[in-house]
Amino acid sequence: MQECRFIAASGMLGIGIHEDSLREAMQVQPHFVATDAGSTDAGPFALGMGVSAFPREAILRDLTVLLRHTTSAKVPLLIGSVGTGGADIHVDWFMDIVREVVGKEGLNLKVAEIRSEQRKDFVVELHQQGRIRALYPEQILDVATIERSERIVGMMGVEPLQAALEEGVDLIVAGRCSDPALYAAMPIRMGLPEGLSWHVGKIVECGTSVCEKPGAGVVIGIIRSHEAIVRPIGPGLGCTPQSVAAHSLYENGDPFLFTEASGVLNITDATYEQLDEFSVRITGSRFAPAEQYTVKLEGVERVGYQSILIGGVRDPFILAEFDTWLNKVIDRVSASVERVFEKSLNELGARIDYHVYGRDGVMGILEPQRDTVPHEVGIVVEATAPDQTIATTLAQLTRQPLLHVPTSKWKGSITGFACLHNPAVIERGPVYTFNLNHTALPDTPWSMFRTTITTLQGTEYASI
Repeated sequence: MQECRFIAASGMLGIGIHEDSLREAMQVQPHFVATDAGSTDAGPFALGMGVSAFPREAILRDLTVLLRHTTSAKVPLLIGSVGTGGADIHVDWFMDIVREVVGKEGLNLKVAEIRSEQRKDFVVELHQQGRIRALYPEQILDVATIERSERIVGMMGVEPLQAALEEGVDLIVAGRCSDPALYAAMPIRMGLPEGLSWHVGKIVECGTSVCEKPGAGVVIGIIRSHEAIVRPIGPGLGCTPQSVAAHSLYENGDPFLFTEASGVLNITDATYEQLDEFSVRITGSRFAPAEQYTVKLEGVERVGYQSILIGGVRDPFILAEFDTWLNKVIDRVSASVERVFEKSLNELGARIDYHVYGRDGVMGILEPQRDTVPHEVGIVVEATAPDQTIATTLAQLTRQPLLHVPTSKWKGSITGFACLHNPAVIERGPVYTFNLNHTALPDTPWSMFRTTITTLQGTEYASI
């Protein structure tokens, strides 16, 4: 019976690899091991600043564990969306870590680097040719928006990964990549059903989150012509039809249709059966090829610089009339801004936001219990401006009003706000926003991605 066996080693590289579980799972002789390493979940900063959401030390540790086991077993390791954002700067950063592991472990690796960052002039050309389409919620796209972008990446599907696998590589280091594509690439390449391959990729992409009670461990996937099996390996881990079906719905606007670059996964008729105490059998998943291949574009632009101030209020008189008190603070800060800059916040192209934790700091205007009077609140003041100096000055102008604006219950001077830090103002640096939520129509599934294959010898990097 033809089948493809694989291991989802982690829901995200950097959160830890449970080595005992990986060692046990390797006994199934997998065709490949994979793990995702990035996401837009962390926000636009990773792509904008060219940094990772996870520390280098955590990535180094996880990659070392993985390569120890995959290289000795001669099994390819696929890692996608490296460095969180998946841009060229992230691929370069990740490859430095790969070289360190190669040197310390004395490995010999054939590595495919697949780059997904897009040149701005190329994206402009696509836009002018009418080959970019907006996704919901639709954002206006023009040449100026593209040129303001700090970086733009395209999300690859299975095809660039399959091309790299054809070269017999030991490690794929991919830029921005569809999470399920990491797991669907090889079984589809082997001629197994696309529906089951994409569906299981979707199910295991977050590692043991597919389990009834997530925990430390790995997940084994098996794709066959008529069925797929998902089985976790780790202390206390087990999947149920409910847990697997539930994760099939995770992070999607439609519960049954999931769009990928090459088509749409349809799980309307999928069934989930308990195979044994730990495993679930899946059947009925279908995949409809797209008439037009698309590549999702993600771009970010800098919206300014930010400084923040964090503190708290516990005075019951202030809390009892908090909105009135905060509005007085805001009015006094606005007057100070106009006095210092001889301009309003709008004229400065700046803003000051006040986030009140303990009242509505998480949900904002959607908070249903906003009128409940808490015993204390935390206030995060967030000043955003075109440059860091202005942002810091604005944040500094909020401190005195927060400290001393009185309430109707107090006479004379009061101090009702406690700053968490000293100095109170913290400079956050540049801040970014996503500015592209679109798809591009490429010439081919490979044309927007660049692959380089190199061989790394452990002796070359032994001194790292």
